[in-house]
Amino acid sequence: MTKIEIQDAVQEIFCDVFDDAELVITNETTANDIEDWDSLTQIRLTVAIEKFFKIKFAFGELSSLKNVGEMLEVIARKVNLK
Repeated sequence: MTKIEIQDAVQEIFCDVFDDAELVITNETTANDIEDWDSLTQIRLTVAIEKFFKIKFAFGELSSLKNVGEMLEVIARKVNLK
């Protein structure tokens, strides 16, 4: 799976989880940039990503990431290791 395909899929997941078809994420997007991104939404987002890509994040793995770009890198590593 290419980085573009991963980014496109994550974009759709974000739109679905945040129920906002107009939401656009970039590599620099952080939780502070999206009004409704709280701890509950983080869990929903994590579960949706794990389910779509058939991967698992280690406990606390996502909490150390600075932005969506770093999240995409982690997803790419996990997807391409399968």
